[in-house]
Formats: sequence, structure tokens, C-alpha cells
Amino acid sequence: MMKSIYLVRHGQTLFNVQHKIQGFCDSPLTELGIKQAQATKKEYFEKLNIPLDEAHCSTSERAVDTLKLITNLPFKVHKDLREWNFGTYEGEGEHLNPPLPYNDFFVQFGGESQKQLTERINQAITTITENSKNKHILIVSHGAAIANFYRQWEKYNTFKRTERIKNCSVLKYDFTDGIFQLQSLFNPDC
Repeated sequence: MMKSIYLVRHGQTLFNVQHKIQGFCDSPLTELGIKQAQATKKEYFEKLNIPLDEAHCSTSERAVDTLKLITNLPFKVHKDLREWNFGTYEGEGEHLNPPLPYNDFFVQFGGESQKQLTERINQAITTITENSKNKHILIVSHGAAIANFYRQWEKYNTFKRTERIKNCSVLKYDFTDGIFQLQSLFNPDC
């Protein structure tokens, strides 16, 4: 059975506005973040009449709150859907980030390597998908985690992503025969 995965980045947070590094640490959704989640629900899921069957998110408050604004479904939280662990860089200014790609940069500060993040997020999404008996699965996660999942499956995508993954973006993947294939990308208007 083909399954559709709706991979959503959380709404805008206080740390996003303050340009702070936010991985395992957390900050609340802003008013705009709440509006983004509501717009994603209305402009994407309701407008396209997508019958979500199942919902999952990271343990971060920003992901849980975003999910609750998108659907009333019961949901499961997963530590492995969390954002990149940036170690002692957590909560610091984004101006301290090195140029991309980060690779192993954050390991020296007690964080994860890009390879560790990619393996973690890929395993989490694959396990959720393979264990599900449902067809339409919502997963709320984080920007860098989603970007690295995207890179893992990029060779199978039907199109190339040309812009960054904005708050409350939806990346719709079809999963069949063990392959995730990106079908569409939605960004809310607000």
C-alpha cells in the first residue's frame, strides 16, 4: 500500500524571531507561529480535503503545539523527531553558526554530527511509516531535521526544492516499496 507522509515544520517561535540557535532547547510559538499552523490546516489540509489518519511529532513543545493546531487526532511523540542537537550552542545567537554544511562542527560542543542527525531522523520517519497501517500520516518536526531527511531521499524526488523550509511548510512524500518520494511542497501565506 502506498502511504502519504505530510512532513510539517513547526510554526515560528520566539527563538526564531530572536535569531537564536534552537535544537533540543525549546521556545514557544509566537502569534505568527500560531497563525501559520492555522493557515496550514485551512489552506492545505482542509482545502485539499486530506483525510489525516495518524499523527506524530517531536517531543518539543513547539512541534506539539503546531500539531494540535493542525489536527484533533490523538498523536504520539518521538524523541528521534527532534531538531539537530547543537550542544552548548543551544540558545546562542545564529550569527555563531559556521557556513553550511555543518558536518561535524557541533560535535566538539557536545552536539550531533550531520550524519548522526540524518540517520536519526531517517530511522524515525521510516519506522513510523513502516509500522503504520494508515495511508495519510502527519509528522511535525523541525527545519534542519526535515532538510536532512530531504537530502537523504533527494535522488527519488519528483522535483527539486529551491527555497528553504519555512515555518509550517508541508513536504508531502509518497512512500512505496521502501522509497520516500517528494510530491509537493506547500508554504502558508502568512
